[in-house]
Amino acid sequence: MCEAPTTTNTLLADRPADKATLELGHAFAPKFDADGLIPCITVDHATGEVLMFAFMNATALEHTLRTGNVHYWSRSRGKLWLKGESSGTIQRLQALRTDCDQDVLMCRVTVDRPPAGGEPASCHNGFVSCFYREVDQAAVKQGAAPAKLRTIAKPVFDPDQVYGKPS
Repeated sequence: MCEAPTTTNTLLADRPADKATLELGHAFAPKFDADGLIPCITVDHATGEVLMFAFMNATALEHTLRTGNVHYWSRSRGKLWLKGESSGTIQRLQALRTDCDQDVLMCRVTVDRPPAGGEPASCHNGFVSCFYREVDQAAVKQGAAPAKLRTIAKPVFDPDQVYGKPS
């Protein structure tokens, strides 16, 4: 089970009052929304492929910075979540970036291979990336409605085996 750090927000600066200091200065002062969350895009450090999108709260962000293992806030479960805690495919932080006004984060990560072998993956459905489908634009241009998705990748593991779900 993922444990919260003993301190929170000690690594995060207070938001500067003026825009220039926020956008061009060196203080890390992320902007959390009304629910205390900030969006985080996670990409493969070597390839730049988008692996997933999730939210962090201040505790998840601080825990990520302190441990080097990426943590998120699970809105559906209402708890701190160490990515890969169940599957063994831990995301190791290589770089943490923020956009100009510090209201979105981007984690550049390497992903551990699962303990049982196989390819590193970030999607709970067994794909390397959560973005394994795309809208079939050719069909849309030909008049298909509603738009359909097509799978553009192959799964690298069986989620039932990894997460112990019955087949």
